[in-house]
Amino acid sequence: MRYKRVAAVAMMASLALSAAACGKEGNPTPSGGGNASGGAQSDNCTSSGVTFTPKTDANVAGSPTFQKVKTAGKVVVGVKFDQPNLGYKDAQGKRCGFDIEIAQYVASTLGVDPAKIEYKEIASANRETAIKGGEIDYYVGTYSITDKRKNDVSFAGPYFVAGQDLLVRKDESAITGKDSLKGKKVCSVTGSTPVQRVRDENLTEGNNIVEFKTYSECVSQLLDKKVDAVTTDDAILKGYAAQNPDELKVVGQPFSTEKYGIGLPKDDKAMRDYVNDQIEAAFTDGTWKKIYDGTLGKSGSPATPPQLERY
Repeated sequence: MRYKRVAAVAMMASLALSAAACGKEGNPTPSGGGNASGGAQSDNCTSSGVTFTPKTDANVAGSPTFQKVKTAGKVVVGVKFDQPNLGYKDAQGKRCGFDIEIAQYVASTLGVDPAKIEYKEIASANRETAIKGGEIDYYVGTYSITDKRKNDVSFAGPYFVAGQDLLVRKDESAITGKDSLKGKKVCSVTGSTPVQRVRDENLTEGNNIVEFKTYSECVSQLLDKKVDAVTTDDAILKGYAAQNPDELKVVGQPFSTEKYGIGLPKDDKAMRDYVNDQIEAAFTDGTWKKIYDGTLGKSGSPATPPQLERY
């Protein structure tokens, strides 16, 4: 039944996700957990194996966010839950992926054991509201840095760079890139940069833009032939394609540069500067590469850290 296949799309962890626009150095070893014949992957979360030891001397002078974290003895982090090898939650409730481990690393630099992280699953459309309202201390979840968002929140990073692409059915031949979307139904997540780009660039007619709260809902619509394409960052799309390789494919024509940042309260410059310092340290000492190789890098696609953009 199609329902079972759609459930697999939403719940099975992928073999790996490729990283776009991040460089060519390094040579991570492909995961041995894949099925060469195209079968679904296990739903069990696995980590990169990096140990995140809390700093005992963490201090961010002048940061209200840090004082909140220190008083609570924990951090509250906004995340995604349905993006394999990025931000994922398996059937046993364990979380894993590149974004999850970046969030854990940041927590450890703030002096908090990652085991004390309180995760909150925040929909894309609600990220700024959650940060501004103090519902979360920071957000790590394929969160593209944009000037518009900087009006409401601030960003540390970028810690990763991806590119917007299209996911289509395997037998689709008419959709070859963004310029072939006219007359086609395109699905993405409400409040996301990709859906806004489709609208701003008039890539398809307004009544052909379909929005849901999660990408897994869009993928279900695609499999059921209710939409013609799903659009978001290529890293996310390749995860879904790897889960269902007999029916889905990524077009492979990225048409944007998406710089993933850690979302923070707008006026907490002290925290932003501190987190940027910690990200840079992870770039330099090899921590970032170890996290990447054990999550996104399982596909065998190499990557190097992007350039930080401090402000």
